[in-house]
Amino acid sequence: MTIYGWIQLVVYVGLLLVVTKPAGIYLSQVLDVEGKTFLDPPLRPAERLIYRLLCVDPKREQDWKGYALSMFIFSAAAAAFSYLILRLQDFLPLNPQGFGPMSGHLAFNTAASFVSNTNWQNYSGESTLSYFSQMVALVFQNFASAAVGIAIAAALVRGIARHAATTIGNFWVDLVRVTLYLLLPLSFVYAIFLVWQGVPQTFGANVKTSGIEAGQTITRGPVASQEAIKMAGTNGGGFFNANSAHPFENPTPLSNFIQMLSIFLIPAGLTWYLGHSVKNKGHGWTLWAVMALLFLAGVLVCWKAEVSGNPRLSSIGVDSSQGNMEGKEVRFGVASSSLFAAITTDASCGAVNSMHDSFTPLGGLVPLVNIELGEVVFGGVGAGLYGMLIFVVLTVFLAGLMVGRTPRISRQKNRILRRQDVRALRGHNDFCDPRLHRRRRACQMGACGSWKLRPPRAFRNSLRLFVLRRKQR
Repeated sequence: MTIYGWIQLVVYVGLLLVVTKPAGIYLSQVLDVEGKTFLDPPLRPAERLIYRLLCVDPKREQDWKGYALSMFIFSAAAAAFSYLILRLQDFLPLNPQGFGPMSGHLAFNTAASFVSNTNWQNYSGESTLSYFSQMVALVFQNFASAAVGIAIAAALVRGIARHAATTIGNFWVDLVRVTLYLLLPLSFVYAIFLVWQGVPQTFGANVKTSGIEAGQTITRGPVASQEAIKMAGTNGGGFFNANSAHPFENPTPLSNFIQMLSIFLIPAGLTWYLGHSVKNKGHGWTLWAVMALLFLAGVLVCWKAEVSGNPRLSSIGVDSSQGNMEGKEVRFGVASSSLFAAITTDASCGAVNSMHDSFTPLGGLVPLVNIELGEVVFGGVGAGLYGMLIFVVLTVFLAGLMVGRTPRISRQKNRILRRQDVRALRGHNDFCDPRLHRRRRACQMGACGSWKLRPPRAFRNSLRLFVLRRKQR
């Protein structure tokens, strides 16, 4: 565990901490339909035009059913759009290699994978897809799936923060604003940086070189534009089969560091957005701290295991002083590969700069555990936040059951029932009076203007009786 690795880890965590609040502030501006950003002058006219084309009233909000239905309609249409492009790519432009269409089952697999932000690829991009398919079918999904994830997270946060409202925002407004004000500008600047670092961005065909033996074909294409949103949107589907281990996707240690930072940028900012929305900044920073501790634990375990090398190889005289370098790029080494592996599996990003199946058993266990946790340690854009909030709600609810008290989150002071409801419930059994039972269940689901969770009275009374009897013994 070298000094370079420690410096890189400290700088990474420090920069992530520094950019969390600015990212959260900007997200709060973007996710507010009345919010003002520094990009309003050039982009506000385009936003209004999109609303008119979609026949959307930006000031009209939706309830959770309308929001969910809009999301499903958009995702289904986006998947069908990508599927058709992949099936018809031999008739479409920007295909200098002359690739034929994707098979039906592979095109469906790819469209479903990218629309859900899974980005699972069982094909080699440079030998299967045209430039048009890469840019339109896949890059479009990279933007769309990331925007949908952020929109769903924002809707959940609004549902938590709004005590008595029946609406959670407008899906189409969230989708347009996140794409227009956040993802597109960020990816544009990011792509320019990657071009500066040496990532290709061209429509030119592959280049054939003549070497000492049979020569070589150098694949290229519009890589930088896809790489930018692939990392910032925690998508992970690469232009090349080797993904971020390929020198045309991730050429330098600086590009490698910025790619790692960009994976956590939006998820970290969403934790601040949560605290800001519920008017309890401590709640957001607590989530950030928990995620950071889980992340650091995984990084250190993975790094230690990989730097120790393979003891079986050492026993037969193989030099393992550099650690376990199998499946890793020499230009990155063990430290950067271990850090990248922990980050990408924490954030549900499929990008890799080393082959995880070549890690040592303990080092490979860390990415596996991150995946099994649901990839909620910062997590994918949006998905990490609402995944972690599910853990929070379940934990608080179970803790409340164990102690027999009404669970509270973010110091919520509103009562779950009005006083007259409480007096009525004192003299009735919930399970004997259907009207009161429905009223209580509705309040548990948040219809009474609060998001406190209260277990049924019969269960709480039984639990208290059990605790008293145990004390008497």
